[in-house]
Amino acid sequence: MKVDLSIVIPLYNEEDNVDPLCSELQEVLGALAQTWELILVDDGSRDATWERLAAWVPRLPQLRLVRLRRNFGQTAAMSAGFDEAHGEIIITLDGDLQNDPRDIPALLEAMTDRIDVVSGWRKDRKDKFLTRRVPSMLANGLISRMTGVRLHDYGCTLKAYRREVLSQVRLYGEMHRFIPALAHWAGGQATEVVVNHRARRFGTSKYGLSRTTRVVLDLLTVKFLMQYSARPIQIFGRLGLYCLGLGGLLLAFMLGAHGVFLATGREFVAAELIKRPFWISSAFALLLFGMQFVIMGLLAELITRTYHESQNKKIYAVREALPRP
Repeated sequence: MKVDLSIVIPLYNEEDNVDPLCSELQEVLGALAQTWELILVDDGSRDATWERLAAWVPRLPQLRLVRLRRNFGQTAAMSAGFDEAHGEIIITLDGDLQNDPRDIPALLEAMTDRIDVVSGWRKDRKDKFLTRRVPSMLANGLISRMTGVRLHDYGCTLKAYRREVLSQVRLYGEMHRFIPALAHWAGGQATEVVVNHRARRFGTSKYGLSRTTRVVLDLLTVKFLMQYSARPIQIFGRLGLYCLGLGGLLLAFMLGAHGVFLATGREFVAAELIKRPFWISSAFALLLFGMQFVIMGLLAELITRTYHESQNKKIYAVREALPRP
């Protein structure tokens, strides 16, 4: 069933937010001229989130529910929603009511013919300054610099994507926040609009400083995927050649210095040079590291080709879906 819009929302332990969220979405989406569907993904909630969601199925014909077998994380929950979506444009937002559904028309308006991704910017963010906003600002600056896609708020879930661009993106780890950068790598163009951000009314936040290390590691992965995923030998081989060159120069310098000292009658200095193993061992270590990097690059080339020819396995498991076919 083709529709104009698919709204994908992951939820985890948000039982008190389900009813007001569905009510707001019904009001906002019902006023749009486009056809739409609403896909809510329960990411293994341990409270009554699923039961609250199921109660909305007979009240909202456009609603489709997906329940995962356990808590796989936001990226996997979004991926499950994307796989179920039929819309030409896919819009995501959080299920904690901090994203305002009334901003959806603004995202659609910003999606012109040349724009494939519209990202929300929580300019007046209602979160704690030191533990949430400061790390977010630092992360946004780092991500923008490393990916080349300049956005103020990568962490804002409220975004709109064209299906043809999103279909080129594969999500793993905490990659959902990097979708604009991955979409840009696939040839899409991104922009952003200022959106409303509301303080959380019910439940507790699922985010914290503990996610920082995961975000940094995933950022390194994104950087690698954007520049070297199809040619890993270019980064590993380059590192290997640098190490081989530096090790070779250091070894040549040591042997040359030893020969000069012998030729000029300074046998004692030459002997002392050889007795100190640090420089010699460093040179051989660099040569060894260089060879390992080159071999690693060749192995990565083989793995890359296997990856592109491998089976398309999903990163989540569905327990049930409503309404049932």
